[in-house]
Amino acid sequence: MKAINTCPAGQIKGFIETSFSDWPGKVAAVVFLSGCNLRCPYCHNYTLVLSPHSYETVPRSWIASRLREFSGWIDGVVISGGEPCLSPQLPQLIRFFRHLSFPVKLDTNGTKPELLAALLEDGLLDYVAMDVKAPLDDIRYSRCAGVPQSVSPIRRSLAILAQSGIEYELRMTVCPSLTSREDIQDLARQIEGVKRFVLQGFNPKDPLRPELKSVSPYSRQEMLEFQRILKEYVAECTVAG
Repeated sequence: MKAINTCPAGQIKGFIETSFSDWPGKVAAVVFLSGCNLRCPYCHNYTLVLSPHSYETVPRSWIASRLREFSGWIDGVVISGGEPCLSPQLPQLIRFFRHLSFPVKLDTNGTKPELLAALLEDGLLDYVAMDVKAPLDDIRYSRCAGVPQSVSPIRRSLAILAQSGIEYELRMTVCPSLTSREDIQDLARQIEGVKRFVLQGFNPKDPLRPELKSVSPYSRQEMLEFQRILKEYVAECTVAG
């Protein structure tokens, strides 16, 4: 792949033509944007953040041609990352896909509530998946985010989604060295009333922090116990994978 000297956040660095797992109940194409403001220790897409120049930038025109070719199969487009909300061109990119008659799902970490609110107010989004990293206090959230991170914008994004009327889900990756049963209980109380929550197991294969390769993921039984705790507070909780 061709390397470039600089890589602004928000360039399209990956494209999947058909995914059956990125949008509940839909077959979706997925685009991956470069750049992220977090450094989650367990992140598996970290090359999009640390080495985006190692990927070719995918032209919109090429993506449009592939989407037209697969239009009979694809129900929508997922914009993921990285963190898409870092891109000043995100609203324009969403309009590009909507102009092609595709609904759009956004994956976000919730750290840019003002942009999220603007996108929702303009009717540009059809579904949102927001990652929550930890219970909503600065210390625990920063530990899982890999950088100092106030939970204030996270709380605002949660409130924006709750008041928007849009279909959305919250997602959480649970890693034994970062996430405890107590953390799950605390977060569950804080998000009581959420309709849909997805628990994702930590994958030690290639995390951002190499030391996590030696950490064994939670067992299936432990994940089901976390699910049971969350189901006391949210309408629907699934365990991914």
